[in-house]
Amino acid sequence: MKHFDVTIIGGGPGGYIAAIRASQLGLNTALVEREHLGGVCLNWGCIPMKALLRSAEVFNHIKRAASFGLSVDGLDFDLKKIVRRSRDISQQLNQGVGRLLEKNHVAVIDGYARLRGKGQVSVEKKGITREQLSSHHIIIATGARAKVLPGLEPDGKMVLTYKEALVPDSLPKSLLVVGSGAIGMEFASFYHTFGARVTVVEMLPQILPFEDAEVSETVRKSMEKQGMDFYTGARLKELRRGNKSVATVIEKDGKDLEVIVDRVISAVGVSPNVEGIGLEDVGINLDKNGFIAVDEYSRTSIEGIYAIGDVCGGPCLAHKASREGIICVEKIAAKTGVSPLDKSQIPGCIYSNPQVSRVGLTEMQARDRGYKIKVGRFPFAGNGKAIALGEPQGLVKTIFDAQTGELLGAHMVGHEVTELIHGFGLARYLEATEEELMHTVFPHPTLSEMMQESVLNAFGRTLHF
Repeated sequence: MKHFDVTIIGGGPGGYIAAIRASQLGLNTALVEREHLGGVCLNWGCIPMKALLRSAEVFNHIKRAASFGLSVDGLDFDLKKIVRRSRDISQQLNQGVGRLLEKNHVAVIDGYARLRGKGQVSVEKKGITREQLSSHHIIIATGARAKVLPGLEPDGKMVLTYKEALVPDSLPKSLLVVGSGAIGMEFASFYHTFGARVTVVEMLPQILPFEDAEVSETVRKSMEKQGMDFYTGARLKELRRGNKSVATVIEKDGKDLEVIVDRVISAVGVSPNVEGIGLEDVGINLDKNGFIAVDEYSRTSIEGIYAIGDVCGGPCLAHKASREGIICVEKIAAKTGVSPLDKSQIPGCIYSNPQVSRVGLTEMQARDRGYKIKVGRFPFAGNGKAIALGEPQGLVKTIFDAQTGELLGAHMVGHEVTELIHGFGLARYLEATEEELMHTVFPHPTLSEMMQESVLNAFGRTLHF
């Protein structure tokens, strides 16, 4: 039996970051991963999806070449090469994670981990126990997988999860996306850009249900203008698979609508990977939604066992998992000044066309919590850099406590807003007021100027619109 100070189960963005930080803190660390270092995010999620979307973005730019005074003849695309580029990028980064772990002297063990009692982990491969580990601290970072709804079971051919949708061998002429969260909207953008007729169905009243309502409506109008169809407050009532198409029935406002498409993508959320790792053997509690229940420092109901990332609940984001991993191991190492993660400080990004980003409260959430608020808005159409880029569609929205000037939330939709939201995230973390944001000098000409203009607008001081 091998002994470690910390054993981490799962090598995704929570697990491998926790392993590196634990080693930096002088803890003898093992990481058990059954498949791919980097987890779903790096191999079958965030990174390969962004690579596909980058190809779509470049394709869109070229289609608009004439507006930039450029001529392009014979524009076409090679789907196999687009997918290959995406897979190559994931492989490159997967290997990079391996090198980082080696550099930081983390013992990487290939196989399936299972809890075997207090401080005990067994590692199996092909049904054979390969390793027995003992550890003072065990961190579960097994992530999550695509949720499966009755009647919408994926078959990898006609009904796809994100994994199959990332590696299409051909482009469907028509596509139904079930679910309008980040995953659904990103796939809708990608497939639409390359010619698929896309329909999105969402059970809740608005697309992007967790975003600010004004932002959601802005995105919907933009995508409808591009040619996509949306059904909100609707449900997929029926699905019949054929050899070459899928017949679906969408129920909305008590009426049924038949939609026949080549393929369906299920993007209805995720389920935690809690099976087969021995949780029931050691008595670890789950919450009402089936995720591992943890406290503010990722401690489970069993002393010495922790859980981080998607397996212990949302928001299911890579950067949330990474931060939880760092906090968890720093607490284990008794590092001073370790504070729990404030989930309201976690930014969210959606890489659809247009992009969406946010941090903090929506306008409705702020009002529901009893705040008296000031709301600022600034459109991309008023920004010189956005116009020069040929990207005049978008909005920056800020929400302040009218009494204290605290930035309660910030929401953006438009070109490259995912690269801007960290500015508002830093402002919230440092508890900056509207005055401090107003007095900060933003460079010109940049998209970031809109951030300050939105702040100015909230207090009646807009300069450029």
